[in-house]
Amino acid sequence: MRGIKTVGRLGGWVVVALLCGATSLSASQESARPPVRPSAPRVAEPGSSLRISIRTMGPGADVWERFGHNAIVVEDQANGSRTAYNYGMFSFRQENFILRFIQGRMHYWMAGFPAEEDLARYVAAGRWVREQELNLTPTQRAAVRDYLEWNARPENRFYRYDYFLDNCSTRVRDAIDQVLGGALHAQNLAPASGTFRFHTQRLVDNSLSLYTGLLLALGARVDRPQTRWDEMFLPFKLREYLGSATITDSTGTTIPLVLHEQTLFESDRYPVPEVPPDWWPGYLATGLLLGGLLWWGGAAGRARLAARRTLLLLGMVWALVTGAAGAILAGLWALTDHVAAASNENVLQCSLLALALAAVLPSALRDRSGPRQAARMLAVLVAGLSLLGVVLKVLPMFHQVNGQVLALIVPANLGLALGVRSWTRGNGQSTFG
Repeated sequence: MRGIKTVGRLGGWVVVALLCGATSLSASQESARPPVRPSAPRVAEPGSSLRISIRTMGPGADVWERFGHNAIVVEDQANGSRTAYNYGMFSFRQENFILRFIQGRMHYWMAGFPAEEDLARYVAAGRWVREQELNLTPTQRAAVRDYLEWNARPENRFYRYDYFLDNCSTRVRDAIDQVLGGALHAQNLAPASGTFRFHTQRLVDNSLSLYTGLLLALGARVDRPQTRWDEMFLPFKLREYLGSATITDSTGTTIPLVLHEQTLFESDRYPVPEVPPDWWPGYLATGLLLGGLLWWGGAAGRARLAARRTLLLLGMVWALVTGAAGAILAGLWALTDHVAAASNENVLQCSLLALALAAVLPSALRDRSGPRQAARMLAVLVAGLSLLGVVLKVLPMFHQVNGQVLALIVPANLGLALGVRSWTRGNGQSTFG
């Protein structure tokens, strides 16, 4: 037994020796190889964790929502943040907001919000939302983020707002065009599908009073031919033209600017009409009706009390409304910074002289000689200016699109002039009972 144990011990030592030898040999071979140095970690290119998207929101219920809205969404996958940067922000509680609005010197601002919270507001309002991710390089993505972060600082966030030239959509357009080196602008110099007036009228078609007010207030400048670049004052058009834009990658290949588009929320609560409403016949019918009543009031007034009252009441109201409108139009043109209200041919249709006519009309209809002559002269001048606005249309510089205004106001002003002339040429006394 002892011999067997001895042999066993010797065998164990041999195995240990062999193992140690093998381990030692392996170590020796390993030491003979050149040392392996760990590779340096790859440094991510600045902006590679970012995604830049343009979010477009459909129209809403309020007048300032009818034109839609858009924002730039910056997603940083490194920290999981998603921020929606919005331009065109305002508040009625802002200091001197109403005064600045009247003057055309509105100070709007931009700010960033958590993207999901921003989205929820539009979903709750029933406004469709679509998002386009842009096919930008990491460097370009970083440039967009840095610019927006700079712009959102309190000292940089405010800007002078303009409805057509510097609004929420043009600011988004310009920011993207800047990082593309002007490529977006260069690709959108073709003629637009509509003018500023065309798009304004089609987007406010749900309100006759607003439609008519804007029809009167917007001057000739909004009827000038526009390019697709100008047309991107509308968020819908910016989305459309981004979808057709292209860029050149590092290999010289032309690729789409939009990597992909997705619908975040669908809604048809506030549809967008393709063309403005055709209300021209309605305006003409209203103008002819007003003009006919006023003419009848003067012609039949001495025999009929109803006719006299029609001429007095309807004539005074019409003269007051058009005269006040004329004062507003002249003030917007001469005293404010509302560029879109300048060069307005409608000042010939809504004359300040109508206010003077409204003031003398009651005395003139009581057959007082002095007021009768003044009323007749003022009524003829008001009608003459309306007709002048029609005649001037033959000249190329008078290109304002105001046919609907002419259809409404010219017949009414002519009817008032004919009514006042018929009354003041009569003889005898009359009484308004």
